[in-house]
Order: sequence, then C-alpha cells, then structure tokens
Amino acid sequence: MNSAQPPLGSVIQGSLSQGLEVRLHPDVSVEDMRVGKFLVVEGARSRFFCMLTDVSLGTSSNRIIANPPHPDDDFLREVLAGSGTYGTIELAPMLMFTPEEYAETTNGTSVQSKKNDSNGQNGLASYQPQSSSSIELMPVKTIPRHFSQVYDASERDFRAVFGWEDDPHRRNFAIGQPLDMDVPICIDLDRFVERSNGVFGKSGTGKSFLTRLLLCGIIRKQAAVNLIFDMHSEYGWEAVREGKQFSTVKGLRQLFPGQVQIYTLDPASTRRRGVRDAQELYLSYDQIEVEDLMLVRDELNLSEASLENAIILRNEFGNAWISQLLSMTNEEIQFFCEEKRGNKSSIMALQRKLNRLEDMKYMRPVCPQNYIKQILDSLTAGKHVVIEFGAQSNMLSYMLATNLISRRIHQHYVHQAEKFLQTKNPCDRPRQLVITIEEAHRFLDSATVRQTIFGIIAREMRKYFVTLLVVDQRPSGIDNEVMSQIGTRITALLNDEKDIDAIFTGVSGGQSLRSVLAKLDSKQQALIIGHAVPMPVVVRTRPYDEKFYTEIGDVAWEEKPDDEVFAAAELAKADLGF
Repeated sequence: MNSAQPPLGSVIQGSLSQGLEVRLHPDVSVEDMRVGKFLVVEGARSRFFCMLTDVSLGTSSNRIIANPPHPDDDFLREVLAGSGTYGTIELAPMLMFTPEEYAETTNGTSVQSKKNDSNGQNGLASYQPQSSSSIELMPVKTIPRHFSQVYDASERDFRAVFGWEDDPHRRNFAIGQPLDMDVPICIDLDRFVERSNGVFGKSGTGKSFLTRLLLCGIIRKQAAVNLIFDMHSEYGWEAVREGKQFSTVKGLRQLFPGQVQIYTLDPASTRRRGVRDAQELYLSYDQIEVEDLMLVRDELNLSEASLENAIILRNEFGNAWISQLLSMTNEEIQFFCEEKRGNKSSIMALQRKLNRLEDMKYMRPVCPQNYIKQILDSLTAGKHVVIEFGAQSNMLSYMLATNLISRRIHQHYVHQAEKFLQTKNPCDRPRQLVITIEEAHRFLDSATVRQTIFGIIAREMRKYFVTLLVVDQRPSGIDNEVMSQIGTRITALLNDEKDIDAIFTGVSGGQSLRSVLAKLDSKQQALIIGHAVPMPVVVRTRPYDEKFYTEIGDVAWEEKPDDEVFAAAELAKADLGF
C-alpha cells in the first residue's frame, strides 16, 4: 500500500493496552519524529492508524553508553547508527481496517466506523456509509505482528479517516491540519452540535480564536443557530489580535452580516467600538428568580438565611418580590417579619446586597418590552445572536444575565420540543441551538451545577435540541459528571495536572494522550478528541486571517473609511485602558 514511500521502522514489541514500540530504520532521523505525528502500520491483515505518543533513544550495549564516541568522530557515530545506537517511538493505535477495503475506495468516498462505546468519548463513533465502496473504520481490538512496517500517513489516509470539507453528504469543517502535512483535518459539524462540547486551554493559548473558528463553521454550514454570551466583546465585532495590541480581527457580524445579530447590555460601549445595528437589551427585576441568586451567592456574599428569606418574599409578592423588597422601609420589613415569620436581619442584609443590581446598567425595575422574546424570535428565524456585555462584564453581571436569559430560552425549547414529539410535524421541530459560555467552571462546578440551567442542559445532551459550547481555562473546576457528558473536547496547551486529568475524564485510552497534550506548542495547536472526530488528532489550527475571511465569509464586507476605523480603534483602546 505504501510502496511509493520508504518505511520508517519496524514494530518490535507492544500490547493492546500499552501501545506499540517501533524501532526506527538506520536512515530515519529520530529528530523527524514528533509527538502527535500520524503514522500507519501495515499489518498482515489490517491497516492501523496510529498516533506517535513518545520518542526515545536506545543502545545495544552498555559499553557504548560508558564510552561514547568523541564529538568529532563522525565516522564512529555513523558505524554505530542503526546497529549499536537507534531510535524508538511509541505508537497508540486508534483505528483499523482491512487493506482490501482501502484498496477498493476511491478518492472522495465516505467512511464508516463502528461504535466503540455508548458515549463515543474516544472518537470512534458511528458513521453511516454513503457509498457502496466505503470502508469500515473499526476500533482497535488487536495489534499488528512483529516487524510490521511503519509509514508516514498519506493525504489519502487523512481523507479516508477525516473526510473532506466539500463532502456533499456531510457538514464537514476543516479545523486545521496535521503537524507535519498540508492536508485538512475535518470535524463533522452535525455530530458536533448534537452534544455539548468544550474548548479548553490555559490563558493565552488562543481559546477565543478556536471558538471563533468553530462558530464560523457552524454558521457557514448551517449546522445550528448560535447564542453567544460574549463576555469580553471578542466574537460579535472586531477584537484585538492576540499578541498584536493595535491589530484587530473580524467578528462574526462582519463575516456574516446577514446572519448574525448583536444585542448589547452596554449600548454606549458598543457604539464606541463602532458596532453597527446592535440592538439594546434590558432585563428586569421581575425576571430574576431565587435560583439565579443562588448561582451568584458568593459574588453577592449571600448567606443561607438570606436565601431562605428570599423564598418567603417570593411566595408573598410573586415575581415583583425584588422591587418590593428594595422599596421597603425598616418599619415595613419589621411588620413583614412579624406577620410572615421572616428574619429581619437576614432580609435587611438581602436588601442591602441586592442594591448592587442598581449598578447594572441593563437592569430595570420593569422593562417596556420583552427583550428575551426578541432574542428567541431572532433564533427562531435562523439568526445567530451575540450578546455583548461591554463594561458590564464583571463576573456577577455575566453570571446573572447569562443564567437568566438561558433559563427562559431553554423553557421555550422544552415546550417546542415536547410539541414536536407529540405532532411529529417537521414544521414544529426546533432549530438546533448551541449556547456558548465563557468561564464555564463558574457555572458548572460541583457546588453550583444544580442551580444553573447549564448543568441541566449538559446532562440532557440533545434531548431538547439545546447544547453547550463551554470555553474555559480551568476544566478541573467543572463537575466530573458534566465533563463526562462533553462530546468533543478541543484542547490547547494545559500545564496543571488536575486540568489535564479533567480533560481525559471518561476517555478510553486517555493515558497515552497525556504526553501528547503536554507537548503542544503554546499557540495554534490543539488536541481534538470525542464525538465529532473518528479518532483523537493533534492539529495546527486554521489561521484566522484574510484568507480565512475569503473562504468562510458570507459576503465581502464593505470596509469603513480609514478615518472612521482609526476613530473607532482609538475609542476601543481607551475602553481597554491602553
């Protein structure tokens, strides 16, 4: 199968659980072997797709180690190379199929894989065949024999496993390329949006750019509608290019002007950034429930007694309980406590701390219109919605607004999904919705996950056509049960051992991938595992640049005059404190 290229080495030992050990041939430099590289092993009956997980040096005698050649003795080093000294690599087999099936396929046919486990967490998920000449990708349940030859994976290998972007049968999206080849690695967007997913990585590794790539793919391929809670104003309009203080990249509204709608909780900040046609968004006190306050109890420093008295107030005054509380005098609170058996000191403390709501520019005692319904109408019409926070991006404000809006939208989707299940009418089927949240561990940690709508959505998977795209630098802060439900994990560099352990929660064979994750570059590299890819893979992520704008954008955006761009940039820099 690989007669056109020379073999790199031979399998000398290994096991199904620990992987394969390969001895490199003398003419192959160990320096060309990099962790994350994709290789193919030709067995007697099957072909194995493997990922390189470790590189090491070996010698045939301890005497060589005790008396190494002189640094200038090139001749002796050449004599020893391949016999006395050699390189070895460790491979983790990921997929297998029979060479006969591979030989029958033609360039551009689809592939099929058998389901490996119910969660699909190791990426070996069930693909439906689209061609009679398709091959069957299978989970690895055996290993090749001794001295099987190892080859570099070819472009055809990558196409067989990961498909191609213009496949008419699938919504494939090229997320990047292998570390050492110029061939696209695609994710299946239909499989991606049907489960909750995560983008992880330590600060500065490009999580926002990765997320923006994924959102562009979902919009371009019409795989779902997006609701994006844009904490730092990075997705809707122009954002500062990472590492270049005065350079910007385009946002979703600029690339897809007819498909993306921006709502803002801070209209003044949004206007200063030069955003066009953003709609104002306000929330009211009567939309806040006690469960929302439980989520932000630490930010508001609320005691358990205050929350218990909040329930008493809600039972008495209904949805208007916050407005009523904020307007009450000390005498009225005293009378209320005597009549309803409330605790005066707890209610007064609750009143004092809820006064912070008045500092939020988007909060109103009563709203003249239902802004959340406007967002729902936009989503129902197929529009992608970005909610900007502007200067209202402190954690209290972000968590409160995000939870409040998502809970009401989820309630609508539950109603629509139940209606669809009853009528079976395709017109009643809700559009698949992906909700993007940042600082996800704040919503999904073990202490608060039961009080947030996002914990419910993550556990429901795709039951009501709503899934999450969580963006976080501390995956260890996310509840283990929720992490186990994350379908596809796109992970940039992580250093903390707890965070690395969290990434591989529920992942079969995760131990062999730990070294791969630890060796990623700090920029533009990511490990992808899970439901949307047939096997784990390390990629150089697709550049988010002018070429990408041309390839992915809806229409060519009419650029603003230079003086207008400059003025908007100066205002934005002033907002950021530059």
